[in-house]
Amino acid sequence: MGPEKAGKTSTGPRRRAAVPWLLLGLWVAVLAAVGPFAAKLSDVQHDRAVDYLPSSADSTRVAKIEDRLPGGEATELVLVYHRDGGLRPADRDTAARQVAAITRANPLTATPEAVPSPDGSTLMYAVASNAPGTDEKKRDAFVDGVREVARGTDGMSVVVGGPGALATDAAEVYNSLGGPLLYTTVAVVAILLILIYRSPLLWLVPLAVAGVADYLSMGVAYGLHQAFGTSVSGQSSGVMTILVFGAGTDYALLIISRYREELRRVERPYDAMKEALRGCGPAVLASSGTVAAGLLCLLAADLNSSRGMGPTGTVGVLCALVAMLTLLPAVLVLLGRRVFWPLVPAYGTEPKRRRSLFAAMGSSAGRRPLVVLASGAVLLGALALGTLNLPGPLKQQDSFAHRPDSVAAMETLARAYPGRGTQPITVITPTGRADTTLAWVRGHAGVASAERGRSGGGWTEISVIARGAPQSAAETATIKALRADLGGSYVGGPSAQQIDLQDTDARDRLVVVPIVLVSVLLILVLLLRSLVAPLLLVAAVIAVWGAALGIGGLVFGPLLGFEGTDPGLGLLSFVFLVALGVDYGIFLMHRMREESLSGAEPAAAALTALRTTGGVIASAGLVLAATFAVLTNMGLLQLVELGFVISVGVLLDTFLVRTYLVTSASVALGRKMWWPGPLSGEPDNETAGKQEPVAVG
Repeated sequence: MGPEKAGKTSTGPRRRAAVPWLLLGLWVAVLAAVGPFAAKLSDVQHDRAVDYLPSSADSTRVAKIEDRLPGGEATELVLVYHRDGGLRPADRDTAARQVAAITRANPLTATPEAVPSPDGSTLMYAVASNAPGTDEKKRDAFVDGVREVARGTDGMSVVVGGPGALATDAAEVYNSLGGPLLYTTVAVVAILLILIYRSPLLWLVPLAVAGVADYLSMGVAYGLHQAFGTSVSGQSSGVMTILVFGAGTDYALLIISRYREELRRVERPYDAMKEALRGCGPAVLASSGTVAAGLLCLLAADLNSSRGMGPTGTVGVLCALVAMLTLLPAVLVLLGRRVFWPLVPAYGTEPKRRRSLFAAMGSSAGRRPLVVLASGAVLLGALALGTLNLPGPLKQQDSFAHRPDSVAAMETLARAYPGRGTQPITVITPTGRADTTLAWVRGHAGVASAERGRSGGGWTEISVIARGAPQSAAETATIKALRADLGGSYVGGPSAQQIDLQDTDARDRLVVVPIVLVSVLLILVLLLRSLVAPLLLVAAVIAVWGAALGIGGLVFGPLLGFEGTDPGLGLLSFVFLVALGVDYGIFLMHRMREESLSGAEPAAAALTALRTTGGVIASAGLVLAATFAVLTNMGLLQLVELGFVISVGVLLDTFLVRTYLVTSASVALGRKMWWPGPLSGEPDNETAGKQEPVAVG
């Protein structure tokens, strides 16, 4: 027996020392394998409006048919020459020379013709080329080349607009997201971690691990695209990075908090980490699973951009989870206790007792739970009324935080040509009845002009100019009338794409929202073994979503001057706030349930859970809100709006709902919180002494 015990004693430490190194080696191998694919993610990113739409949409069908017509898809531009007070003869000569140079340098579909404005201040040239096709890089090169030639002179401005220029300007913003978004996110998380840990070294560990997880997620997202055709957009890849750093740092905060606690009780860091993972691992797994399940519900959406964000966001959350449960513990164990310097948790010591802010907040909620609950509900309901003040749908030209040339062109055209559309509507009709369709379109009251274009494969293209300005009520009515009356034909173009985006998003909200609620509710029921507690958490996150959107309605138009709201804001903010909000509810409720299982009375269990988890949840909420707030500094309003609503919602959820409302509801409901589970009855000898793994430190 003696030699056998000695052998076990000698091999045990060696085995413990080998495991972290094996995990590090495994991660090095994984990163080496995915590295070539991570760098390719930007190559498969597409941000055309038509790429966001389902294949059944009219404008998508138009785009696909145009691809098969002679020359393929056309990149359409509008050159706008303008001088306040009227153009001079020299200005017109300059415009003619520049347009001629553009015609010589590029294979255009037709020779551009000058269209003067009624007041003589503006000249408009329509320029189109099939050479770029669907290649976004060639399109951008064509647009940039035209802009190099079309330059203003003293007193005369020249701007290049049109659908092609708008798409290039949007692509420039999306392409610029990668670096600034990553650097800003890293900086924000680093500052918060330094403030939270007050250590010169510890903050680097979760931040570095999150960076590794982000690199892994890019490789996995690229593989997902190659294997299943998952759509990748600038928005989805940007949100994936936010989720990796936000959710990953949250998991790291929970693990490190519990690890610090275990280091005071357990001598060896390896054993302390095992205990920490045994304690908080189930809650971390459950919370990440809830977020992943909520995001995967987006697969039910018709909108390609929303549907693609589901698996892309899930990849980010799961990569963060795997990294924080394997790589983070390995690095922390190898660094030992010194990683916490100067606040090193010594073995056998007790942490300093400090007055807990969350204990005080919980006590105030516990004294008058019904008053606190009613006041909070009224406050959230009042804030939700702000949704009535949300601006209307965001127009394409209003989607930029900074005014690019393409938007300046559209604004100039709207002023100079008040009775004429400046953006073509494309009608695709069967060639056999093209003449009849053309005649009918020309006779429509909302149409200023219509010209027959290319034919091929049994289809003919008709280019229509509406009398109303782009995306105005008049133009929208014209597009809908054409679609209603031209049976067998398809109506597309930039404005039609925006209509299809709004209609598809409205359909997606009706389908996806119930699926998300049911999925999250089922997971919570299984986890908490109750029906009332999950319903309370789901109701709380719905209230937070409404209040966050309401605050957006009070801020976007009146304070920030936004002209519209992105159609996808409601759905995406709902999915993220429900999934991420329930995430924190799991940490709190899991600890509350544990205290109840140990025999604590409902009020005591709720206050203990808040006192022990409040600090960690608050830190996690601040980090997550700050990472999403990074989006408010990006160049597209849909990202600004999404980042604002989610960050505000996370803060409301963290400091109002979790702290006051859920706690006060738990105190008020008592054991009914756990109905119909065994905890809903009076404690007995079987339940009073049970223990479950501790969720958080």
